[in-house]
Amino acid sequence: MHTEINWLTSLEELRKLYMCEGLTESVIEIFQTLIWDYYYLHERKFPWRETANPYQILVSEIMLQQTQALRVVPKYLAFLSRFPTAEALAVAPVSELLEAWQGLGYNRRCLALQRAVRQIVNEQAGVFPDNPQELERLPGIGPYTAAALGAFAFQKPTIVLETNIRRVYIQAFFEQEVAVNDQEIKPFIAATLVLDSPRLWYYALMDFGHNLVRLVPNPNARSVHYAKQSKFEGSHRQVRGKILRLLLGGHQSIAQLAHSLEINSLELQTTLGELRLEGFIVLQDTEVSLAN
Repeated sequence: MHTEINWLTSLEELRKLYMCEGLTESVIEIFQTLIWDYYYLHERKFPWRETANPYQILVSEIMLQQTQALRVVPKYLAFLSRFPTAEALAVAPVSELLEAWQGLGYNRRCLALQRAVRQIVNEQAGVFPDNPQELERLPGIGPYTAAALGAFAFQKPTIVLETNIRRVYIQAFFEQEVAVNDQEIKPFIAATLVLDSPRLWYYALMDFGHNLVRLVPNPNARSVHYAKQSKFEGSHRQVRGKILRLLLGGHQSIAQLAHSLEINSLELQTTLGELRLEGFIVLQDTEVSLAN
C-alpha cells in the first residue's frame, strides 16, 4: 500500500518521465493509474457525489465556491430539505433564501443561484440543458460551473479546472514554472481525461489535490490566478452580511442600521445602494427591508 512518501515519489517519477518523453500514452497511463490508485484508497464522501440530479449539483457547486467542503455539507443538506426542487427554490422569497444561506457568506451567490434556477423553471419547464454553452447563458453560471454541471450531472467530457485539480497538474507537469496560466493546464486535462467516466475521474483528481497540499508547498501559489482570500473581519463583505442579518429580523430605518453597524453615513448609503441594485433590499424613503 502507498504511504504519503510513496505518493510523492510516484509523482516525482512521473514528472521525470514526462520531462524525458513528453505527454506520451505511457505517461498518461501512469498518471491515470496513480490518481485512480489514490482515489480507491482515499475517496472522500460527499452527498453531492451521490447524485446526478443537475439541480442538486448546481446547488453544491454554487455553495462550494469559496467555501470549504466540510462546511458546505450541513448547509447543503438543510438547503435541499427546505428547497427540494428547482421549482421550490424559484418561488422562494429573498428572506427565506438568506436564512438558508446564513453561514456560507458571499450572499450574492444565493441570488445568482435562484436566478439561474428561475430561468430554467420559467423558460425550460425545469429541464436543465446538458450543453455547457447553453448552461453558461444562465445568470451567474460561469465557465467552471457550466463545465462541472456537464461532467457531474451529464457525464460530458468537459474541461473542469478548480483549485484541487489545478494543484495536481501544476505539481505533475509544471514543477519548474512559477507563473502557470490555466490555459496552459487545460490541454493536459483534455489529454488525460478519462472519457468514459469524467465524473469519477474529476472526483479522483480533486481528492488527490486535496491531499497534495498537505504534503508539499501549495502548488497553486505558482499559478498566475492565485490570490489569498482577503480578511473577512472589518471588510466590506462583513458590513453587507451584517445588514442582511439585521433585516432578517424585519425592516429597519437607515438610522437604526447606522446605529447598529457603527459605520459612517457614506459607507452605509453606498452599501445599501449596492444591495438594492443586486436585488437584496427595497429602499422606501428612510425604511429598508428585504426584497420579496
